[in-house]
Amino acid sequence: MPISPDSTGGLDASDRLEVPLDEPPYDPEYDAAPPDLADWGGAGGPAAPSTTPRGPARSPRSGGRTTGPTAQRTGDRTPRPAAQHTGDRSVAPTGDASATPPARTEVRAVDVTDVDSPELREEAQAALRALVGRDDAALREDQWRAVHALVAERRRALVVQRTGWGKSAVYFVATALLRARGAGPTVIVSPLLALMRDQVAAAARAGIRAETINSANVTEWQSVHAAIAAGDVDVLLCSPERLNNPGFRAEVLPRLAAEAGLVVVDEAHCVSDWGHDFRPDYRRIRTLLADLPAGTPVLATTATANARVSADVAEQLGVSADTAGGSGVGTGAGMGMGMGAGGGNGPDAATAPHEDVLVLRGSLDRESLRLAVLPRADSAVRVTWLEGYLREAAAAGSGSGIVYCLTVAAAEEVASRLRAAGHEVAAYTGRTDPAEREQLEADLLANRVTALVATSALGMGFDKPDLGFVVHLGAPGSPIAYYQQIGRAGRGVARADVVLEPGPEDAAIWAYFGSLAFPAEETVRTVLDALEHAPDRTASTARLETEVDLRRSRLEMMLSVLDVDGAVEKVRGGWRATGRPWTYDAERYARVARAREDEQAAMLAYERLAGSDACRLGFLRAQLDDPDLTPGWRCGRCDLCAGAWFAPLPDAAAVEEVRVALARAGVEVVPRRQWPTGMATLGVPLAGRIAVEERAEAGSAVARLDGVGLSAAVRDAVGPGAGDGPVPADLRPAVRSLLERLVAERTKIDGVVLVDSTTRPQLVDHLAKGAAHVLGVPVVGRFVARGDAPPTRHDVNSAQRLAAVQQRLELDLSPAAAAGLPGRSVLLVDEYTDSGWTLTLAARLLRLAGARAVHPFVLGVR
Repeated sequence: MPISPDSTGGLDASDRLEVPLDEPPYDPEYDAAPPDLADWGGAGGPAAPSTTPRGPARSPRSGGRTTGPTAQRTGDRTPRPAAQHTGDRSVAPTGDASATPPARTEVRAVDVTDVDSPELREEAQAALRALVGRDDAALREDQWRAVHALVAERRRALVVQRTGWGKSAVYFVATALLRARGAGPTVIVSPLLALMRDQVAAAARAGIRAETINSANVTEWQSVHAAIAAGDVDVLLCSPERLNNPGFRAEVLPRLAAEAGLVVVDEAHCVSDWGHDFRPDYRRIRTLLADLPAGTPVLATTATANARVSADVAEQLGVSADTAGGSGVGTGAGMGMGMGAGGGNGPDAATAPHEDVLVLRGSLDRESLRLAVLPRADSAVRVTWLEGYLREAAAAGSGSGIVYCLTVAAAEEVASRLRAAGHEVAAYTGRTDPAEREQLEADLLANRVTALVATSALGMGFDKPDLGFVVHLGAPGSPIAYYQQIGRAGRGVARADVVLEPGPEDAAIWAYFGSLAFPAEETVRTVLDALEHAPDRTASTARLETEVDLRRSRLEMMLSVLDVDGAVEKVRGGWRATGRPWTYDAERYARVARAREDEQAAMLAYERLAGSDACRLGFLRAQLDDPDLTPGWRCGRCDLCAGAWFAPLPDAAAVEEVRVALARAGVEVVPRRQWPTGMATLGVPLAGRIAVEERAEAGSAVARLDGVGLSAAVRDAVGPGAGDGPVPADLRPAVRSLLERLVAERTKIDGVVLVDSTTRPQLVDHLAKGAAHVLGVPVVGRFVARGDAPPTRHDVNSAQRLAAVQQRLELDLSPAAAAGLPGRSVLLVDEYTDSGWTLTLAARLLRLAGARAVHPFVLGVR
């Protein structure tokens, strides 16, 4: 007896998951790696010094304002003649020309040795000593060059130096000196909460008042805004996303742009969509720079770079493409920063004045790191080896470290297993509560934990000089990302271990992240058209979800790019079309996609260096276009240079013990409680909270689709390319144990209802009958797909998924089963769940048909 009320139905064929992986750990604060910005600037860059007073002079250590005379902004901003620099930097390799944006020409070197300002240097040294709390601290020569350029010359400077070199010291010392001369506050655009916390603490040591505006301190925003207005803030750290917040743009940003004494773009590689950590809102920085008064110094910093990312960062910041190169100490020109539609230069870009940019770039060698790669193995082997390594590291007094995983689920499950084995570890991911993150960072800094098992949410900016090791369970998809993450280790110790344990699932994870690329032009045009026809050309993100089949994270990324390109703008309550023309740069997006594939191939090549005469660190330095790398260079420390220094793979008995522990079945399937907004526009009359009497109970899954342990077997059964057939033999014990646990927990089940699968009908049928056999109850019905309904896709947002499922779902019960359903509890069986909408609608139909409770049961959950 089919049951398919208009307000219910739709079969998602069990939420088909083409790539069974977790959402990327992308949140407003996470890690990244760097690029080489050889040139930098803003529209109409200043050609002469500003004489505009910048507010009352004040002490950077007082925390308040003083009453002295107004200081004038000084410093010759006139471009100096080019002169050949004779430093020891070598020219950086140009990288793959075929994948690099427009060709680069040689950047003019500039003589920066004339920085003899003894009094200023001594003042800078004093600020550094206060910053680090050591009387013997001294500025590196390149640190002093950068400080002098910012303070004495009011120039723009780029510092590309390895992790731990002291880039933050440059801008904090410069801030202290500039504030003492009456300059306004320093604005630091920083992408990571952990980085902000470290910087606030460091500033306080030097008597500099630093405040932050980010997603974790919303309750403090009003007081921070007031302190900025009163001139009581020396440094403001904000995330790039904050630059595009309507309220911040309207109320805070104009004042900052007008009065900033220094602007710092930290981790500037995030500008690049060629880089592994592209942040669309970082491109908003060019608007801030374009609005700066003449004579405002700007500093861009990053830790790693290759030529391709360097050229793209320069392009996104409005720099002429033919000046995107450079190594060692040099300058760049072509600082036109137009804001024309389509992301190109504006009408004045070609004629904008030029200014020189000081470029300081150093070696990427890390003398303390010894690198190694283990043979590719499954998760049980890798976790077993890791357990042994942590025991040996503890015995040897190697300190604490970081274990990186590619997904949130893997990090949580590996941390759980390591704790069960007696190790003091904790998981740290993009889903970790901000307050808990801060506590975990403190625990690692104080060596109260042996390791944090983390996603890339812990990385860029986290400063622990004595970090003793970094182990990767799974390889990042980019050598730049890998170098950035291993750069956490060995800053202040003589030796630190870096180990890569690649896994068979790595390529699938890379493919998933690759699927989040910029959408096709047709999809983009659909969104722009929807905004054009919306009231006041404005619509919320939820409303736009009803127009396009994109997941929300991907839709928001696309809108951010369109915002920076000028086609839309973020407003309170959503997005508004600007009406400006916009061009879809298909060629560029294709080049970016090819570059991603090249990076993944390079990462695989790094894994496969075993047996060659290569050097691990030399390979990474070459990938990053290190200007100091010489032909034939070898580190002398890695497993290729010095032989295998790590323990061999564990024996079979040890692996089997871990395999059994990882194979414990059971993950909660959390029921949906709220319908997506805007469903009426898709013809689905569902809105608001899901009524309690129409909800599913918390369900059960054998394993997560992107975890470790049983996850691999589940992926083999229901992942891309998996065939149809009975439940695999290696999963049946786990299915049985999970069902028996339900019985032990006194979960009453009276019958089984299955969701027919259009791709694996035998699998679901066998799973349902097996569950019924274990529980001793009958299979009483099934959900079938309406014959005229099109197949659904997994890679869509909630509104589109729900509409598709509603169109397909139909409950098929015999008259006897329908009559006996009221007051009974049902086990709802499907192969796996992705969005949860198939289970949600199926449970609603069963509850409307009289079921007292519905308990979902699946092999995998995403």
